[in-house]
Amino acid sequence: MKVDVLLGLQWGDEGKGKIVDVLSPDYDIIARFQGGPNAGHTIEFGGLKFILHTIPSGIFDSKKQNIIGNGVIIDPYVFRKEVMQLRSNNIDPVVNLLISKKAHLILPTHRMLDAVYEKNKGKLKIGSTLKGIGPTYTDKVARLGIRIGEIARPEFIKKYIALKENHQRIIDSFGYDTSTILIDGLAFADYETRWFEAIETLKEFRQIDSEHFINQSLNEGKKILAEGAQGTLLDIDFGSYPFVTSSNTICAGVCSGLGIAPSKVGKVFGVFKAYCTRVGSGPFPTELFDADGNLMRDEGHEYGSTTGRPRRCGWLDLVALKYAIMINGVTNLVMTKGDVLSHFETIKIATQYKLNDIFIEHIPYDDSEVEPHYLAMPGWNDNIEKVSTIAEFPDAFNNYIDFIEKETKTKISIVSVGPDRKQTIVK
Repeated sequence: MKVDVLLGLQWGDEGKGKIVDVLSPDYDIIARFQGGPNAGHTIEFGGLKFILHTIPSGIFDSKKQNIIGNGVIIDPYVFRKEVMQLRSNNIDPVVNLLISKKAHLILPTHRMLDAVYEKNKGKLKIGSTLKGIGPTYTDKVARLGIRIGEIARPEFIKKYIALKENHQRIIDSFGYDTSTILIDGLAFADYETRWFEAIETLKEFRQIDSEHFINQSLNEGKKILAEGAQGTLLDIDFGSYPFVTSSNTICAGVCSGLGIAPSKVGKVFGVFKAYCTRVGSGPFPTELFDADGNLMRDEGHEYGSTTGRPRRCGWLDLVALKYAIMINGVTNLVMTKGDVLSHFETIKIATQYKLNDIFIEHIPYDDSEVEPHYLAMPGWNDNIEKVSTIAEFPDAFNNYIDFIEKETKTKISIVSVGPDRKQTIVK
């Protein structure tokens, strides 16, 4: 058996959570392999809406095992809020959620550091979610971090205090009045108290050596789906650096984030929106600043599920999409939010970039100066939210799908036409 992978091909917010929820009946185990609470996977069904930041999107089926892998970083405070939301809807994640002992903890001072670093950048800020992601991964690489496997050990508090004091020295060096910085609306001392209360919630969950568990599960013939967070174009190595996240969001991250060999990777589902969005700073070649961009944002409800910030919107970028398909070895494309483009008479797709008066079809080292070259296609001007079969797709919508498949040389196997799990058509 092999591990199938589902990840985003743009700048995040592609609708990965919903697709994992749709695919999970075909799998025994759903595993998160990187990122932290900067992710926001939204799932809607039966009139209910859930936003998961850390817990895998297969949690709603008690028969499916869910794993938070070693490559994930966990904020106990955020994790506890997710657990409470699930329990308030009669879903108890203790039943089917396992946590890697090697996953790292986000401390309250990590979040404080994140805010101070971002404030200090001024106009050069990257648009951080201020969830402590960068500082936590920094401590992980510097071999200073605290892992889940340590929370029940006698030396845990001692290590916590030592790392907190180290962070405090860094924060003091910037000379900011940190008493004015709130974490999720709370003063630091209040947040820290709730953080430690949430540590007790974490202790309720079974901790595992996830790399052994996953490989043994494969040997037993179990089907596993690895769930990615953020998007390919935010990858620490291959995204638009420095406007990126702090982990490897691409398919290669599955191997280090779960502890499997490259030969164990099977299908790769790449999720993309029928248009593009981005939150925070950084290059965005097809970004729209006109009425079309505003219409996309309004019709697509493009506001961050984690931050609430309005997303930047623009036409589909085929140059970037092809790049993401190449980097990840995508075998199956999944297109979401095709329904949002129902409101446009004409739809544009960027097929090339212009750089220094030369047309190119790849992302250059510095992509901040490129100009997109568009192909215009007729829109479908038809509400497709209630479509339930491929046969019901408008011709113009089919033409849009066919063009993308031809250009990318990759089949679109799933099409989403709305937020509910029922609004998903498998081709």
